This record gives sequence, C-alpha cells and structure tokens, in this order.
Amino acid sequence: MTLDNANIARHLSLMAAQQPQAAALKVPRGRTRAGDIDYLVLSFAGLAAEVAAWRVELAARGVRRGDRVLVMVRQGLPLIAAAFALFELAAVPIVIDPGMGLKNFLACVARSRPRVLLGIPIARIISRVCRKAFRTVEVRVPASGSATARMSSKSGSNRPVSEIAVSAADDLAAVLFTSGSTGSPKGVCYTHGMFDAQVEMIRSTYDIRPGEIDLPMLPVFALFNPALGMTTIVPEIDPSRPSQVDPAKIIQAIRQENVTSSFGSPTLWRKIAAHCHAHRVTLPTMKRVLCAGAPVPPDLWELMEPVLSGGRLHSPYGATEALPVSTIGSPEVVDGTAIATQRGAGTCVGRVLPANEVKIIAITDGPVATLADARELPCGRIGEIVVRGPTVTREYDALPEATAAAKIRDAAGDIWHRMGDLGYFDEHGRLWFCGRKAERVETMAGPLYTEQIEPLFMAHPEVRRVALIGIGMRGRERAALVIEPVSKDSILTSEGCRRLSRELRAITIRHPHTAGIKLFYFRKNFPVDVRHNAKIHRLALARWAANDVGYESDPKRDNLGLHF
Repeated sequence: MTLDNANIARHLSLMAAQQPQAAALKVPRGRTRAGDIDYLVLSFAGLAAEVAAWRVELAARGVRRGDRVLVMVRQGLPLIAAAFALFELAAVPIVIDPGMGLKNFLACVARSRPRVLLGIPIARIISRVCRKAFRTVEVRVPASGSATARMSSKSGSNRPVSEIAVSAADDLAAVLFTSGSTGSPKGVCYTHGMFDAQVEMIRSTYDIRPGEIDLPMLPVFALFNPALGMTTIVPEIDPSRPSQVDPAKIIQAIRQENVTSSFGSPTLWRKIAAHCHAHRVTLPTMKRVLCAGAPVPPDLWELMEPVLSGGRLHSPYGATEALPVSTIGSPEVVDGTAIATQRGAGTCVGRVLPANEVKIIAITDGPVATLADARELPCGRIGEIVVRGPTVTREYDALPEATAAAKIRDAAGDIWHRMGDLGYFDEHGRLWFCGRKAERVETMAGPLYTEQIEPLFMAHPEVRRVALIGIGMRGRERAALVIEPVSKDSILTSEGCRRLSRELRAITIRHPHTAGIKLFYFRKNFPVDVRHNAKIHRLALARWAANDVGYESDPKRDNLGLHF
C-alpha cells in the first residue's frame, strides 16, 4: 500500500497491526446456561483475515475494480466483512436500508445499476423474480457463512498490506441511500476522502479511543468501528423493525460487555431509558450515547441523565449527505436550551464543528446555482441551512436534477449542501433547527415551522407524538395538528377527541405563533421512517388528513367534527 493511498480499508489493516488480539467484533449467538449472552468473538487480526478471505472469493467470482456491488447481507460480520473486502478491491458497495418498501427498494436498485449482487438467498431470489430492477446484474455472489471457513486460513491471514487497491481521495467508495422521509430515497455518492474525514471528525469530536466498546443500533454505523479501533457489539435488533427492539436485551448487552458508546434514534433510546427507570438500572460504563435521526425531545435529555451515570448524551446534527455538521451535549441542553425549545424556539443542534462552515440563506424552493445567487441572513433570522466541509457529498447517484436542487457552488468551486432544513444562529453562535423546509406550513399570516410548534404540545400527558401539517394550497394553507395519543382509548369516541381538542386549543392560545391553530386530527399510529423510527412523515399525514375528519375547537364553533 502506497503512502498516498486514501482507501478507507487501510484503517483495518493498521488496527490489526496495532492491536491484533483485541476483540473487533462480537456477534450474539444465543444464551449460556447462566443466562449471559453468548458471543462469537473475532479479533482485529481475525476480522482482517475474514475480510481478506472475502476479498479473494469476490475477486475469484469476477468482482473488479469500480464494480457497483449491491450488498444485501445480514448486519454484523457479513456487512462489515463484505464492505471492507469491496473497499480493498476498490469496488463500490451499494447499501440500501431494509424496510423502505418494495417499490422504493426496487427503484433504488434500478437507479444504482449494480453489476454484482452480493446477497443472502432471499435477496438472490428477489433478483430473479424482479428482473427488471436487477437487469444490470451480471454476477450473483452468495453471502452466507464465513469466508474463512470456506477457504484455508493461509489464503488471507498473512496477506501483505499492499494487496489493498490504491484509491485516490476523490475516488468513489460507496453509494449509501437516504431514508426518504420527505421524498424518494436517493443514493449519495461517498468518496474515500469523505469517509476518512468522517472517521477523523467522529474520533476528535467525541474523544473516541482504540479499545472502546460500541453497540451501534444502526448497522451502517458499525462500519466506522474497525477504523476507530473500537470493538463492535452487534445488537439483538431487527434493522427492518427497529421499533420492536426489546430494551432488556440492549441493556443486558451494555452491562455484560461494558459498552462505552452507542448510536441510536430518540425512539430507541426512549424505550431503553424507560426500561432503565422502571427497573432502577443505570449504565455506568457508558461514556457517550449519540442520539440522532430526529430532534431529541427535551424530556429525553432529562430521562437519560440518571441512566448515564458516568457519561453524556450527545446529539450530532447532519444528514446522509453531510455528517456530522454540528453537535450538542446534555449539559448545554438540560441547563439551558431545553427550556427555550419548550417555549417554541426550535431545537438547538449545537455548535458547528471546526472543519465545517454553515450559512443561513433566504428560503427558496428552486435551485440555487451559485452562492452569489443566495441571500445570506443575519443572526436570528430563520432560513435554509447550507454547509460545506470535508464530509459534504458532491452529488446524488444518477439524479442530476436532485443534485442541482441540493448543491450550490461557490466562487472557489467548493460545494455547499442544502440540508433541506430550516434554522438560525443565535447570539451565542449556536445553530437551531426549526424543521424540514418541505414540511413548513405557509399560511396567509406567515410561515409556521414544525420544531417551533410541536414541542409545545409534547408536555401534555396524553400526547405521544404530534405533527404540524397544512391543509389546502401553499401560501393559503390552514395549519392543523395531528396527534398520536399515548393511549388509543382516548380517541375511540368523538367525545374523547373533542375533550382532547379543547385541552390542546388551550395550549395554542398561550403562544402568539400558535394562537391561530384550531383544527386537530387524531391518529392511532404515525407513519415514520424505518431507519430511525423517529422521523414523522408529515406530508403523508397531510394527504391523509385532507380526506379525514378533524375537530375544530373555537369559541363560536366548539367541538365540531369537520370533514375536509
């Protein structure tokens, strides 16, 4: 391997040399007689050998440099080994989240044009049945069992580092897909240099050190751990149904394996925190929890404080196209910004990381070709959040119109990414998130933003989730709230809905920016993203509400069930 090789796979070889016998990966395979989780343990040297065996097998089956490889494997060892083996070959793994729905999944496959499918049996069957989406696939490689078990250990255990393909920082490394929470999922093009920058930013921002132990509840985040020198504990969670996780299993893994770090959505950590409180359990070995995928509600910060008796909750802000952008930790939230959030200020996402630059520009729904075409807004004014930095991706895969809509070029030729989010800077230089641009509600009295309204209603004991939506034409929309109750029994009757409408209306009139909201809808379950089970599909709720019954609470027309 040359000194100027930017291939992200080189990090695993370096860690395998520095700490060969340290545990790199622990995969649950059952329970012991004592009730402990029984793990298959792989050292860094063992993981490097497994990756090498995968690389040799993939090459033998015809995988070449630059090939697009659709990866449809199990989380844990298969995902990590396959991804790093493909990196070593300078092939391009394509990773699409499970559970986005068959229609979206097949559209993503067709657009990404894979030459190779690396998949478990059901994946290969789907590729035969849905031939049109998989029409570019020429090679199908089975992905079951261990590659080292199928080959002699000699084939990969002592390979020279130079077998890692040389890649430039600008070479395409992978295509990862967005969650599609406000539109269709899009493939994001990552280079080796961007992955390198992410590893360094995550390491330095959160003071992560080799030898730490991580339990990542989003499978793709496990790919960072070999480069960071962290042990990966594969969680007992179905990535296609994360909301069904058993918190007791996660807590057992954390306590048994002395986990120091974890990543998960607010939905998952709320379940874990509630279980800890109910059973009077703490997680003393945890140094940090990174919580993202949706804004972290103020009450969750408070719930996590006693649970993390020796650590902190952090919320990194970013997106698949640019991550991380900024970060905030529990002391700053609990001691200050949470109160402002509960009063309608939005959600503070902290200070921009030193490697990044963020601007707030005037809101526009059309493309912005150059930064000179954008109007930068002053401190305190709400606008679009745009960012440039070493982890900012330059384009979407095979979507030139989407790329033009999301990217801005400056005079130096650098790319700024339009986050699709609205926010502002406060007088302390902190960035505040006010909601997704596509989900703002444009009324005749002015715009309303989800994160400045929804938190006001989360304090109501019967509200589990709340969504601001607009009914009618943009610019003349009528603002309404959709409520997912804690107990479905509270909305079984019209009387229950009317009572809850009155109580929610009493909250709206306390705040000038919500005083005009009089219309309420009730729904047993919200549509949310599969990846984090936290992002509410508000545009889908708006379409649903347009044909459902809402309850209006107004002094002149109180408690009328209205059909829109």
